[in-house]
Amino acid sequence: MSDTLLIRAIGLCKTYGRDGHRIEVLNGLDLEVERGEKVVIVGQSGVGKSTLLHILGALDRPTAGEVLFDGVDLAQLSEREVGAFRNSAVGFIFQFHHLLADFSALENVMMPALIRGMPRDEAARRARAVLEQVGLAERLSHKPGELSGGEQQRVAVARAVVLSPRAILADEPTGNLDPATAAEVHDLLMELNRTHGITLVIVTHNDRLVDLANRALRLERGRVVKA
Repeated sequence: MSDTLLIRAIGLCKTYGRDGHRIEVLNGLDLEVERGEKVVIVGQSGVGKSTLLHILGALDRPTAGEVLFDGVDLAQLSEREVGAFRNSAVGFIFQFHHLLADFSALENVMMPALIRGMPRDEAARRARAVLEQVGLAERLSHKPGELSGGEQQRVAVARAVVLSPRAILADEPTGNLDPATAAEVHDLLMELNRTHGITLVIVTHNDRLVDLANRALRLERGRVVKA
């Protein structure tokens, strides 16, 4: 595996259902993503874009094939190691932010660090610093219901990067936002890539985000083709 490669998917297959009622979502898919690259994945609804992202982030397992992340075969990790990988090596951002409603912005962003076992003071320091970076220094104590949609997604971005992951996997991260707010979140993701070298793999229908990427790939018939 090349030193410049961060993610490599080889022959990924994903099938749901049983014989006679099987749905083949991924069919021998190959994908390589370089360190620090910005890659977007497009395609029609239902072609398996979210499934692919979940497999790359070890939220799901393929029926066949393998994923190498920084040279490590994810299938060979124990459940505990998979949990540690999902907690720190990758950051996830979804269309729906999945913030904890009863916790403040600061507490939501602290959560991955606390799960890792980081002392509370250090977790708070890290969370505060990244919230300041995403422009929410004045909103630390606000709960999700007291934040706008764009601010909530900024909290979700901050939570995804608080442990300095090597990659962010984002599934329609601005799908629920108006165009102006979506553009702000796009610019934030690009800034994180530029300043921290975080690799971005983003599923999107947003043309502007496609234009900002290094590469756009299309998912068709279970495989990746050039968009």
